[in-house]
Amino acid sequence: MWIFGRKGPSGFSACSTAEEVTQGIDGSALSAIVTGASSGIGAETARVLALRGVNVVMAVRNVESCKKVKEAIIKESPKAKIDVMELDLASLASVRKFASEYNSSELPLNLLINNAGVMATPFMLSQDNIEMQFATNHLGHFLLTNLLLENMKKTARESGKEGRIVNVSSEAHRYPYREGIRFDKINDSSSYNSILAYGQSKLANVLHANELTRLFQEEGVKITANSLHPGAIATNLLRHHGLIEGLVNWVGKYFIKDIPQGAATTCYVALHPAVEGVSGEYFSDSNVGQPTKLATDAQLAQKLWDFSLKLTNPK
Repeated sequence: MWIFGRKGPSGFSACSTAEEVTQGIDGSALSAIVTGASSGIGAETARVLALRGVNVVMAVRNVESCKKVKEAIIKESPKAKIDVMELDLASLASVRKFASEYNSSELPLNLLINNAGVMATPFMLSQDNIEMQFATNHLGHFLLTNLLLENMKKTARESGKEGRIVNVSSEAHRYPYREGIRFDKINDSSSYNSILAYGQSKLANVLHANELTRLFQEEGVKITANSLHPGAIATNLLRHHGLIEGLVNWVGKYFIKDIPQGAATTCYVALHPAVEGVSGEYFSDSNVGQPTKLATDAQLAQKLWDFSLKLTNPK
């Protein structure tokens, strides 16, 4: 990743790691949820947050597999405060169960890292009969966020500390379907394109953070919401595209971030004091970036919010 090493205004670059961007930060008074924390940048995000003293809940589909990750983190940092809870974002019932259990535990919540995702899958439906990428990458996180908001508001009020919601999006948000979000064709298998559907779901991540920002500012609550591009990273998200995965592995040492670099922007937005009060921004390489015009369309963000509410409300 040496080609793109120029530092931005934050003092960090594409080469910066999650440990570097959080160096010296004390997160011991904070609690966080990291979705998709069993591997890749999610696991690294959880590790580094725990290293900085944050009380971390790893929200994952495969609890047994993630327990090994947890054990490795504790072995490295014996004082780490970290736990594992089951969450399948492709199931709204699982999202409700997770949120109910978390809220019932009376744990506070300062940081919500919406990291989990699937990429460019063949056409398939979620347990709730919604196209899988839209369901997992956006809709599950949308419902999860809504169900945890009262906890976050209460935590912000009582602690006096700013709450932060971090949506892990992608530069793929630049390449959705032509209309951006296909509200009338979410489940249209005949015109499904796995790459464009992924772009649609990542566009939804940016719009979601922007609409949350608008609502928080209207309500006057001390919570921010931002989205980000972690960088091009060789992870198991590419498992559905063997040829692309092979090319990535071949040229990766020059253009592709490693996992510690890939988790840097997430950790920067979640913990760094320079991001205090910043909301509705799109970050890349631990600096404020520039999303597409479509991603900053306030009317589209509100329409997506209303659409998502209808899909997640029990019939």
